[in-house]
Amino acid sequence: MLPDLWLQRWLPLLQARAQGAPVLEIGCGSGDDTAVLASAGLQVHAFDLSATAASVARTRVPSAMVECRDIRDPWPASLIDLGGIVAGLSLHYFTWAETLAIWQRLQTLLRPGGVMLCRLNATDDDHFGASGHPQIEPHYFRVNGEPKRFFDAAAIDALFTPGWNCISVQHCITHKYHKPKALWEVVAEKSCDVPPAIPPSPPHA
Repeated sequence: MLPDLWLQRWLPLLQARAQGAPVLEIGCGSGDDTAVLASAGLQVHAFDLSATAASVARTRVPSAMVECRDIRDPWPASLIDLGGIVAGLSLHYFTWAETLAIWQRLQTLLRPGGVMLCRLNATDDDHFGASGHPQIEPHYFRVNGEPKRFFDAAAIDALFTPGWNCISVQHCITHKYHKPKALWEVVAEKSCDVPPAIPPSPPHA
């Protein structure tokens, strides 16, 4: 794999918005982005569904709090008033109903003005499953036996509804993997006029 330094240009924004508050990383894998966030002096709470990957990230970035966790499980009580959320290609495994519920939960975790940085599979990501696979629901396919969602501009608009202010929405190509991968890179802040809310129940509860 080739290096992909996508987070570097957003670190000043994350640092400014966090101001010492924790930053949550969803789907940390073996800790590539975790290491970047921690090296920038951010207080990182990261998790991954894979116990093996979480263990590698924990060893690699000892300053971060790293857990093995399913995003649909209840959140730790400490995950409130976050300064930022980072999700690099980790939010594409779910039905559309689950995806909307997850987005609502994530918004409740952010402090007003906190930022979310995410990368999402694009619907033209043909090298990585956006076509030629059995469809579960629109833009959601079973790729090599695993569910995988792809996003278009309309889906992004539907996710970042009122309550979010989009700072940047870009269609990008990364060469991190063995073939060019098409994706959306979205940076959005939680509106300051959104009142605090109690996080809803997990989507599959």
